[in-house]
Amino acid sequence: MVFLIVICHEMGHACMALFFRWRIKKIELLPFGGVVELDEHGNRPLREEFFVIIAGPLQHIWISGLAFLLYETGTISAHNYELFMYHNLVILLFNLLPIWPLDGGKLLFLLFSIKLSFAKAHRLTIVASSVILVILAVLTLIMEPYQLNIWIIFSFLVFSLYTEWKQCSYVYIRFLLERYYGKHQNILKLKPLLVKEADPLIEVLSKFCRGYKHPIIIQEDNNKRYELDENELLHAYFSKKLTTSSIKDLIHDY
Repeated sequence: MVFLIVICHEMGHACMALFFRWRIKKIELLPFGGVVELDEHGNRPLREEFFVIIAGPLQHIWISGLAFLLYETGTISAHNYELFMYHNLVILLFNLLPIWPLDGGKLLFLLFSIKLSFAKAHRLTIVASSVILVILAVLTLIMEPYQLNIWIIFSFLVFSLYTEWKQCSYVYIRFLLERYYGKHQNILKLKPLLVKEADPLIEVLSKFCRGYKHPIIIQEDNNKRYELDENELLHAYFSKKLTTSSIKDLIHDY
């Protein structure tokens, strides 16, 4: 019963991802949920990602309707109907918790990404998720300390958050690499970044946001001196290996 609900939930994500022509690596099913692993690294439109995320929870609506129809026609008993609806609601609410890597956590990341750079939004999502998880763990310890299933799920979430935190730099570099090679970008909005010649290249790259293309405005005494395209910075970092250089070094090159 639980696996049936989980399969429908994950197929919602998968079908919406395929609709937007996202690349799916694999789908994993776990006793308490599932994971659709995508070969995408943060450069798809935020609107597309929102629909891919929300497509999973939306499946619980028609699942509930189907279960009610089967109950009304006498296909399933009242006991099985109540049990099914309970599991359906629990899985839905669990996935909507604002904790990474649950759907609620991914929506939180999306929300932070509207105003913050990719790197900041990613790290803040992990920190916020960890705080929320600690609060839930304390509440569970007070109210239901002997619920082994809950502690197993908490352990999985702790491991997921720890792994994601350790891979922050790797996730950020993949975001920049995909941006550098221009895969699946459909960016119409510009967001200039005001920098100084002495600013390290890696520091400027860490300000890159999702959904925007960044003209790099180099200022001196609050006046514009030069302008670089973001691709020039990415080319310098990945192709020329100027990983420790400053913006001033790039001006001389270009």
